[in-house]
Parts: sequence; structure tokens; C-alpha cells
Amino acid sequence: MKDLLKFLTCGSVDDGKSTLIGHMLYDTKQLYADQKQALELDSKVGSRDGQIDYSLLLDGLMSEREQGITIDVAYRYFKTAERSYIVADAPGHEEYTRNMAVAASFAQLAVILIDASKGVQIQTKRHTRICSLMGIRDFVFAVNKMDMVRYDHKRFKEITNTIQQMTRSFPVDSLAIIPVSATVGDNITTNSARISWYHGPSLLEYLDQAEIAETIDQDFTMPVQRVCRPNLNFRGYQGQIESGVIHILCGFDHVDRAVSGQPVTLQLNREIDISRGCVLVMGKGHPISKDFTCTLLWMDETPMIPGINYILKLGTKMTNATVMDIQHKIDIHTGSHIPADKLYKNEIAECSMVVSDKIILDIFDASHTMGELILIDQVTHRTCACGTVKTTTAGYGDLFWQNFDITRETRSMNLGQKPLTIWFTGLSGSGKSTLANALEKRLYSMNKHTMVLDGDNIRLGLNRDLGFSEGDRIENIRRIAQVAKLMNDAGLIVLTAFISPYLRDRLSARQIIGDSFIEVYVNTPLEECESRDTKNLYRKARRGEIKDFTGISSLYEAPQTAEIVVETVGRSVEDSVNDILEKLRPYLDHPF
Repeated sequence: MKDLLKFLTCGSVDDGKSTLIGHMLYDTKQLYADQKQALELDSKVGSRDGQIDYSLLLDGLMSEREQGITIDVAYRYFKTAERSYIVADAPGHEEYTRNMAVAASFAQLAVILIDASKGVQIQTKRHTRICSLMGIRDFVFAVNKMDMVRYDHKRFKEITNTIQQMTRSFPVDSLAIIPVSATVGDNITTNSARISWYHGPSLLEYLDQAEIAETIDQDFTMPVQRVCRPNLNFRGYQGQIESGVIHILCGFDHVDRAVSGQPVTLQLNREIDISRGCVLVMGKGHPISKDFTCTLLWMDETPMIPGINYILKLGTKMTNATVMDIQHKIDIHTGSHIPADKLYKNEIAECSMVVSDKIILDIFDASHTMGELILIDQVTHRTCACGTVKTTTAGYGDLFWQNFDITRETRSMNLGQKPLTIWFTGLSGSGKSTLANALEKRLYSMNKHTMVLDGDNIRLGLNRDLGFSEGDRIENIRRIAQVAKLMNDAGLIVLTAFISPYLRDRLSARQIIGDSFIEVYVNTPLEECESRDTKNLYRKARRGEIKDFTGISSLYEAPQTAEIVVETVGRSVEDSVNDILEKLRPYLDHPF
């Protein structure tokens, strides 16, 4: 018997994916008697006039049955005389593309369905490109519903030509195009006399004989998932072998060797600082870098804009990552490169990325495990992108932080204070700069060494090259955070007065600055800010003279967990500063 084959079915909406797999399971007698009976009973109240509706075997959710569509990925297990199978039935709707991408990451081969009456659709092209992105190199295109076009050979040849032209730009190890009818059963498990002009194998016959190329990487690689310490005499490193062979302790049994795909526990002959996210390797190993390019499939409703920080997960390693720029988007139809400054849901692009820590990684074609990644939103914790490493590059990966003898602690002790960044955030006109100015004078009278960074002042100097687009605002806050951190390293207390409207940007600033970051939310209602309007900014924004003005035409995301919240309506500046100082004292009095 051949090895296990993992494949998925995908394609556009209503191309018949669930019906095809259901018919295959039915014809190969993979159903228990009660399953078969339930299918026949359910079909009598379905939408096929009492005929068996094979899709019901896969569409398990009530909403799927009601709408006649696949929403979630359905996995089924079956076997023939030739091999065992795991099949993933992926949804066709565009809004469920992320589900399809998950299924593609699992599969070795893709069966892509095409409705013979409609031909190749946009979603067909998108799914083919995603399959290629996820490393699938073996494709079967099942031209379905041939009965709807009266088994027209000419129509099949037209679709075949389109498929061949579409796949020219993809790396393909094997390609088959098979005419089928999932509803009737033509060419699903056996050849159909109704398609006499087709002389190739049926779909199942082709799958039974399909040969899948082995992974290129043969050196030993094991990302560490867990450190096992059952007692003081044993320290084991647990994970799954992703490539290569090693002689180890496998589970609780001593074995001569363990191979790719097996979960193992490794014990080393000396103590090394190893934790989850590390990778054990033998042989040539993999590159170590902080800077690489990748191909991303964006899956979030919120567009991706360069400069935003995300959580990167690659192997078992999780670290902060920033998309530095979008090199180009990839046209779904032609594969051509399109300039872009944003990436929207279901779009694919090649991007440059920098991570906060050096990580072990590799190009996807060399190692799938060390070359596939996901991005997680730091605020919502949603998975917003999946992708593959295209190149590892020099640059940031070859830069090293230079340490000096005079440290931050030394400077702090010399100044007699703990460095802090007091980050004022709020709407324009809320009183951020006024409070920062008044607070600095109070701190100065207490012999504290301070510096105020004001939004307008910084934009007139350091950030004069930035506008007010979302991308520029992200970069504006990133630069300020880096400057504040350097000033903290000099031992100073830094007060910043910036609208900083986005939660994710303030979170990014907090991560850059570290434990010294204290967020002060100046909670002044919009109506009060407009009534002050000393710079006439709100009036101009209301007239449409200022675009992307926070509070009017651009969103302000109020802090949810600020260390200090101050309200200014009906209160004097002095009272507000007294409140801030009182809440600051635990930080100011903290030892060095």
C-alpha cells in the first residue's frame, strides 16, 4: 500500500466540492449502515427532488445545509486498496478564504473543482495561487458538472487551455485535468461511458497512483515545543521532528532512531539554555536573521499598513514583527506585480519584514517548517495573515546593539531618578500639551531632569517628512517611541504629548519603551475639545479642509487600561496636575 495522501478540494462557490467527496465516499463504501440510511432520508427532504444529495456527508453545520454551501473545513478519512486518505473539503466563498488557506497548509495535493458551465472563476485563480503559496506542487483540476454541458468535449478543451495558461507561472510537479460529474458519478471512482472521448484515469484512480515528492530538507530539524522536567535529574526537550533522523529517547521508550513526523524527547549531554521557540538542528542548519522578505495572504478585515507591529509565529517561536514595506501586490488573474501601500482582505503581496529578535528561519522551498509563518494582531489576537519566507536578507540581521560602559542604570543613579516616559494621549484640544508643560515645571521644582516631546514640535523637525495618512501616523509614533527610549537610556524623565489615536500604536510604543512607559489618558469629550479649538483645527475639519482629522473624520481609540486617567472639564490645570503627580509617586519613588 502507498503512503497516506492528504489532499483538499477547493474552488469557487457551488462547483460541487462536497458533492464530489460525498459521492466518492458513497461509491467506495466508506459509510456505516446508519450513515447511509441517514443520508438517504435527509436527501428526501433536500433540494434534489428526493435523489441522494452527497454533499450532506460533508456539510455538517445547519447553516451549511440551509444555504447549500460549505463554511468550515470538513475533514474525512477513507482508504482504498491502494492507499489511505485524509481529505479536507474547503469552503468556496471569498469571505471564508482563511479557512481554505488553513486546509491548503495541511495538504500535499489539491483537487480544484471548476464548473464546466462557468469555467475558471476569480476564486478558482485565488485558490490555485494560495495552494501554490502553501507549498502544494501537485494539482488535479476536476472539471465538474459535465452533464450540464452535455459532456461537450470542445468545452472541456477550452477550460483545459485556460488552466494550462493559468498554471504556467506556478511551480508544478504534476498536473491532471479530469472531466467529471459529481452528482451523476461520472469519472469519480471509475471511468464513465458517457465521456468516451476521455481516455485518462478516473479521479480516484489518479489519486491512488499519485506520487508526491519528498521534502527537500533532509537535515535534522526539531523546533522545541516544551521543556520537560519530571525531576531534578532529567531535562528533556520535546517537539516533533520536522526533517531528518536522530537516535533519541522517543516518548517513554528507548529506540534506535526517530524520523520526520515523530514526536520525541531529546536529552542533551550538557546544560544549554534552551526553551520553547528554540530549534535543534544538525547538518547545515538554517539561516539566522532579523530581516527577510515573505509572501503574505492577508486575511483580516482591517487593511495591513507598513509600520504596524504584529506577533509573528514561525515554528514554535513567537516574537514581535513589523512589516516594513509592501514590495508589490500580486494580481490574482495574471500574477503580475502591482504597486501598493495597503493590503486588503484576501490579497496577496510580497513584503519586507523585520523581527525584534533574531530567529532561525529558512526560505519556504528549502524548509516548509522553518519557512511558513502567521501574523497575529497584537490587540485583537486574531490571525490576520499567513505566509511563506521568500528570501533572507542582510541588513538588519547583520546589525548588533552596541553596549557601552556607562549604562542606563549608571546615568539614572547619577541623576538621582528613575527614567520614565509619561505618554499623554487624547483628542486635539484635550489639554495634553498644557498638562505636560505644567507637570514638567512641577517635576523640575522637585529637581527632576525632564524633557517634553510635543506633537507639533516634533513634526516641525524630526518628522517633518511625514504627513497625516494612517501609515505616516504609525511611523510618527514609532520614531517618537524610539527617541523617548534613548532619552530614558540617558536617565531622563520624558513627557510626550501626542494624539496617538490608535491602540496598536500605543501598544507598539509601550513595547519599544518597556517598563518605563506610563500612559496618561486625557479624557476630554469631543464637544469640549471643539469648544476650545484654539488653533481652529476643528472648524477646518468640519468644513472638509483637513482630511483624516482625529475625532471628526478619523477614529480615536480610547485607552482601556491606561495607568492614569485625568478629566479636565470643570477642573483647573493645577488640580489635574496634582492628581497626575499623586498617581505618579509610586513610579517616581521606585528604586533604581
